[in-house]
Amino acid sequence: MDQYRLTVNNRTVSVPAWDGTMPLLYALRNELHLTATKFGCGLGQCGACTVLIDGQPTRSCLISLSNAVGKRITTNEGLGTPSAPHPVQAAFIAEQAAQCGYCTNGMVMTSVALLMSHPHATREQAQDALSGNLCRCGSHERVLKAVARVANKRGT
Repeated sequence: MDQYRLTVNNRTVSVPAWDGTMPLLYALRNELHLTATKFGCGLGQCGACTVLIDGQPTRSCLISLSNAVGKRITTNEGLGTPSAPHPVQAAFIAEQAAQCGYCTNGMVMTSVALLMSHPHATREQAQDALSGNLCRCGSHERVLKAVARVANKRGT
């Protein structure tokens, strides 16, 4: 079994795997026990497995373990803590932007990436950025309010 050294949430970790083609998602969930990242469709179409790789939202079901080596990976757990949540996490809580919660990881991670590149993102920019994240419960309006909450605070 090979060991793959990754930088996850600002920590260097070793992940054992028989094959470097294993999706990063499996390593995060099964080996590192970072379960905020969800398995959704396994095809990169729903966004539930989104992580930030070098600051860019990336579907972790589509990137292999070997292709993640040498990159900076951030999961939802790496953003904040229950006692000190990241501003986007706090906004999602304040706006009650989750129902079943399955899409929440992807929505949060995509919103963080958007606000890193566009700190004062408009509603239209948020809609565009989040258009690839599926939500069956219909919490899109509250998600957009959460993004606006962070974007507007940064503007004051």
